[in-house]
Amino acid sequence: LHNRPIEPTPDTLSFFVVWLSHHIEPRSVDSYLSGIVSKLEVYYPSARTVRRSPLVARTLKGCKRRFSQPIKRKLPLSRADIGRVLATTAFAGSYDDCLFSAMLVTGFETLQWLGELTWPDSKRLQSYRHVPMCHTVAVTPTSASYILPHQKNHALATGNQVLLQRRDLTGLDPLDLFMWFLAARDTRFVHRPELWITGEGCVPTRRWFLMRLRAFFPDKAVSGHSLRARG
Repeated sequence: LHNRPIEPTPDTLSFFVVWLSHHIEPRSVDSYLSGIVSKLEVYYPSARTVRRSPLVARTLKGCKRRFSQPIKRKLPLSRADIGRVLATTAFAGSYDDCLFSAMLVTGFETLQWLGELTWPDSKRLQSYRHVPMCHTVAVTPTSASYILPHQKNHALATGNQVLLQRRDLTGLDPLDLFMWFLAARDTRFVHRPELWITGEGCVPTRRWFLMRLRAFFPDKAVSGHSLRARG
């Protein structure tokens, strides 16, 4: 298309970086280059060395400075926001309201991603390897814990322990709310292994959670990332 040589050189890769930075976020170009090089080095062993050349590195750095857009972060939820939700849904609502409240407070208190609390919307991506199980729950007078399974950031990929401690949260203790949900869950689904399970007997999905979150926070700046928003 541009009459450039097929074999990768610092010139061709730097031109590619400039061209691609006009079409996508320059911070993503780095990942594109890594993927391209992994395919090319089978045929051109010097491809990785070319990728690390000073010319390519400086070109990529310059494109990030010139073309990158500011990172848009979601608004964090505050304790007052959580309290406003719980005032409506906790203890007095339906089973699904109780489930949503428990997931919201647990995710907020233990700094979990929404993806660690729910299933993906796409069935192709749903896997029971990532679903917390009820039999891993351990309760003490001051805390409750369960295992978040198969986490890639764990050294042995065996999972992480989620610890929810007793604490007053705008008049509602998150541990009391979790135990209330656990009792309601065991009444309905005593033979089901999943910890988080909806009234229809399904693992809650991202869409299920966000639909309820939107009822309280219609602003699109609030999303699942708001449970663990970065400053």
